Amino acid sequence: MIDKATIQKITDAADIVEVVSDYVHLVKRGRNYMGLCPFHNEKTPSFSVNSTRNFCYCFSCKKGGSPVNFIMEKEGLSYHDALLHLAAKYNIKVEEKELTDDERRQLNEREALMVANEWAASKMQKALRDTEEGRAVGLEYFYQRGVTEEAIKTFRLGYNPDSGHALADAARLEGMDRGSLIAAGVLAESQKTPGVFYDRFRGRVIFPVLNPSGKVVALGGRDLKGGIAKYINSPESEIYKKSNELYGIYQAKSEIAKQDNCFLVEGYMDVIGMWQSGMENVVASSGTALTDGQIAMIHRFTDNITLIYDGDAAGIKASLRGIDMLLSHKMNVKMLLLPDGHDPDSFARQNTPEQFRNYVRDHATDIIRFKAQVLLKDVGDDPQQRVAAIQSVVTSLAHIPDKVKRNVYVQECSRILGVSEEVIEDAVEKSRGGVVEKQMMQRQKRDIDRMDSEEANPQPGVTGNLRPMKGNDVLAKYPYYPFEKNVVYNCVRYGMLDFCEVEFEDGTIDMLNVAEFVAEDLQEDGIWFSFPAFAKTFNRILDLKEEYQNARVAFNVGLEKERQSLLKAGYDEIAGKAMSVAEIKRDERRLEESIGEEMSKRRFEFSRYFVEQALSSHHDDDVRRTVTEAINDEPPLSNIYLRNNPVSERQMELDRMHLLVPRGVLEWKNEVLNQMIRSKMAQLSNILGKTDPETEQKLLLETQALMQKRGELAKAIGDRTIGKKIRNV
Repeated sequence: MIDKATIQKITDAADIVEVVSDYVHLVKRGRNYMGLCPFHNEKTPSFSVNSTRNFCYCFSCKKGGSPVNFIMEKEGLSYHDALLHLAAKYNIKVEEKELTDDERRQLNEREALMVANEWAASKMQKALRDTEEGRAVGLEYFYQRGVTEEAIKTFRLGYNPDSGHALADAARLEGMDRGSLIAAGVLAESQKTPGVFYDRFRGRVIFPVLNPSGKVVALGGRDLKGGIAKYINSPESEIYKKSNELYGIYQAKSEIAKQDNCFLVEGYMDVIGMWQSGMENVVASSGTALTDGQIAMIHRFTDNITLIYDGDAAGIKASLRGIDMLLSHKMNVKMLLLPDGHDPDSFARQNTPEQFRNYVRDHATDIIRFKAQVLLKDVGDDPQQRVAAIQSVVTSLAHIPDKVKRNVYVQECSRILGVSEEVIEDAVEKSRGGVVEKQMMQRQKRDIDRMDSEEANPQPGVTGNLRPMKGNDVLAKYPYYPFEKNVVYNCVRYGMLDFCEVEFEDGTIDMLNVAEFVAEDLQEDGIWFSFPAFAKTFNRILDLKEEYQNARVAFNVGLEKERQSLLKAGYDEIAGKAMSVAEIKRDERRLEESIGEEMSKRRFEFSRYFVEQALSSHHDDDVRRTVTEAINDEPPLSNIYLRNNPVSERQMELDRMHLLVPRGVLEWKNEVLNQMIRSKMAQLSNILGKTDPETEQKLLLETQALMQKRGELAKAIGDRTIGKKIRNV
């Protein structure tokens, strides 16, 4: 268990922009940051990160949350392990007892695989330097290939001794879970001697594969003895899908974003060689055909990609794979062929970084131009081959989503192919329809597969994956669910804001916040939350008041110090100007008003976002999920309203709060009356003509009284009024 103070320290330190930037290249848009969603493949950024609220949200797939929730969702971790992940990122010490064997066995498969891979990678890094065999064989191999000490450390290169049981022995001595090591592909069971386990990567140098957050998700091993399999890799698992990983992405992501370009090569050594040459924005597909998942990962950091291949026939053929996918992802793609006989590693070792960069600048070619030229090069006078080449280029053009960009390429290809623009444009538009239809079918299949997977394998504690009941089932058991949801969501958004004054019988006046107003109003009519998650969340909001008041005092003290500092700096600046006394007074008044407005805005935002920041990382799954979904479900402020009403966003928020909060409670009460009236009407229908007139009359009067009360309530809803004295804050 992690103590409450440490949890608070972790959640306070975790900055949503920094956390998300480990996975997504973010671009500032106004007050927020935008990027491509890391939870689904997309071509247009819909993932928003709000630094003020320390929250992220995808407008397309609806996933997001606080830093803790984001890590849980992205890494598939439990709440506890997401906290540990963030603690490690921010160098926060967490005191925890050592896991027992029983607790270790209880780790879920994903967490256990992470532990197994990290343990194996660390052991093999150590073996590279600390064993005689590692130094003589593994380290010598890397030195011969020109790998530097810095690169060995950065890419966590290692060596698995050739004894065949070095890791198996260490795992047994250290109590590592053998099943997880087998699932991760680190160990394997002997077919000749069942019950005997050996090192699967024995006698190989090791290339750990890290995901964007730096976690070891797989291992690649290169044979040094001339065996049948030159390379072996970890099997696919819960944490490793080869089609979604890129070798070197963790080391390259920052430079990719900085350079706004990604070099894509084929192998481990190609990445390391280019990285050593100073071209650190390089990743490898590790010999696999390029996939949608890999492209989407690159696209989170840049729109620009340069493919680098060998200049021989095989390299040219390989360069044409994946072009259509790249174009459909709205990527700007260039192609670079190296001189025949060179791969990126050898070319990097034989040229200075400056020479390599100059070669890229002078020889990188736009991918469509490159494809058209390559395909036409060998067709000669064969008309059928020429038609096939043109059709292939047309298909690639049809994968470009942007029509303007397609038209520019049509003009270019018309010149290269010797075909009129009209003919190419017509062929592209016809082909475009089939491409779009195919992409829609693929998206639908992915969505169905994802939903089936989530339903079959729900991730504990992850927003959007827990679906205990379908909508109709919820309404059948909790008929007031939508009304309770509306009220509790409003309390998440506005819970700690001052709402109205109440006067007691002794003449004292107290200020109720939104959550307290709702609680009092519901209790007056004997109504309370029936849906368990909403009841827990609302009670937790009510419990926050003392914590909020203490935090607000500390916040205001800090804010006052900042105000005084800003005023002093502003007064000094004004005093240094040559102005009249009247001008000085005018500027000082404007300064005070400006700083006062900013301080008022900051105080409002502190109260406005206190509930969501306090509970969006809560340890209880129901509370955290409810708060996260409430924030995600929040309607945006109306730009039309802001244009037509010269008020601040803060005032508009307050106006909306004083409208939505009481209206939500009234609508809930109205539905309670509806249910009661329906029940009375059903009773009346059942007894008509079957009992005494007095009983019928009594039931009829009760029904009429309820209907009258409902009419009064409907008027209150229509008038948007509440029966308490409200003071705007």
